[in-house]
Amino acid sequence: MGIRRDPNAPRIPRKDRVGASAFKVGALVIAVLCIATYFGFTKHVPLTHGFRVKAVFPSANSIRTNSPVRIAGVNVGKVKKIERQDGANAAIVTMEIDKKGLPIHKDATVKIRPRIFLEGNFFVDMEPGTPGTPTLGDGDTLPITQASDPVQLDQVLTALQQDTRSQLQQLLDTYGRALTAKPTAAQDAAQDPSVRGLTAAAALNQSYKYGGPAFKNVSIVNQALLGTEPHDVSKLIAGLNKTTQGLNRNEAALKDLITNFNTTMAAFASHSADLSDSVRLLAPTIENADKALTSLNNSFPNTRLFARAILPGVNQTAATIDAAFPWIAQARPLVSQKELGGLVNDLTPTTASLAKLTDETLKLLPQADLLAKCATNVILPTGDIKINDPPLSTGAENYKEFWYAMVGLAGEGQNFDGNGMYVRFQPGGGDQTISSGKVGPFTGDTLYGNAVAPPIGTRPQYTGKRPPYKPNEPCYKQQIPDVNGAATGPPDGGSTPPATDASAPLLSPINPFARAAK
Repeated sequence: MGIRRDPNAPRIPRKDRVGASAFKVGALVIAVLCIATYFGFTKHVPLTHGFRVKAVFPSANSIRTNSPVRIAGVNVGKVKKIERQDGANAAIVTMEIDKKGLPIHKDATVKIRPRIFLEGNFFVDMEPGTPGTPTLGDGDTLPITQASDPVQLDQVLTALQQDTRSQLQQLLDTYGRALTAKPTAAQDAAQDPSVRGLTAAAALNQSYKYGGPAFKNVSIVNQALLGTEPHDVSKLIAGLNKTTQGLNRNEAALKDLITNFNTTMAAFASHSADLSDSVRLLAPTIENADKALTSLNNSFPNTRLFARAILPGVNQTAATIDAAFPWIAQARPLVSQKELGGLVNDLTPTTASLAKLTDETLKLLPQADLLAKCATNVILPTGDIKINDPPLSTGAENYKEFWYAMVGLAGEGQNFDGNGMYVRFQPGGGDQTISSGKVGPFTGDTLYGNAVAPPIGTRPQYTGKRPPYKPNEPCYKQQIPDVNGAATGPPDGGSTPPATDASAPLLSPINPFARAAK
């Protein structure tokens, strides 16, 4: 309680007092505390932002504001802004990166990837780059060459247009024929005898048996170049250097040696008559020696011309050797064990592994040959057959019908809102109750369902047992299946189908492998 200074002063009523209201002061304090608490939890200072980096993408591709930015699957930031690049068909995405995602280097790459089904939409996958390269600053931009967007299903289907599929089919057909075609007599005449009469695939298989010894010999040569002791190559270069220096220091003596040798040979040639008696005694030996000396004598004029022509080069030998010293100084550490010598040692196991790979390839190529024959003789011709099914016939080859179905699946699963992709089905049925019969090893019960129309039969007719499986029979020797000539049987678990047009094919069975109800 306060003490009044002047007890006789008149008392001022409370309503007439001036100053801040207690309610206003309390409200202001509560507001300040709320704002401080909010900024404390959000860790964000108003009118500021964190580290931001931009990236130019060919297409933003469903990226939205606040889409996550991840490094190695960990969220390190969010997308803050998406805008179109002026004058170009590209998008600029601005991302704000947390401290745990820094630093980001200039060789960083970014990709737009789809998130998992429960998350929906897309995210930016970032690789921060090589640690040794310079880092990006706040506001820097990654070029379009370091950004990519995902390939969509419609792009894949667009790449498989009819002309592309036809060309691919022709390529496989031509390649298979090239490998399996028999050579003509004219072609065999120009070939090596070891491959005459063989197909291209058989000749290629035969050539691989020489690959192992060849790679082995190359490995032996490379090993021999290493020498038997450390620094063998450097010592060889050093010895050659000393020999060249010695010849350079005694250049005059070298020229005298050649001149004196020429004079001596000429003297022997001029006294050939005096040596005739000795020649008769040594007739067999001297006869051969005389021919050799005669040829040698005839070569000396050319030798003198060569000596005169080589003198300028000999005069420059000293300067050439001096100029070669720096190169030799650099070449010596290059061929040391730490450099090329160690590299050859490291490559030696690789060469041996490559030889083993070649041996294993010899086993693979015959199987690839069988696969090519199977594709050429059975798979591709079967895909060209048009299935005659009047209620559902398209008039196109069955391999095209497969891709038509893929286009339908892509259409029913396409995006139309922000919830992402999902497939839509139309559940329901008709007024025809059908039975699958007892389902055998599953539950042993009979399953029922409703169909729009009554089943008219099962094609192909179930024979009561599976066809024989022959794993040792080559695929390319099989006949092309007659997909339009299969027999038709009654519906599974039902009775004889109603009378229909004999030329019209029947509907597919509900379960062609279910056992008939007893």
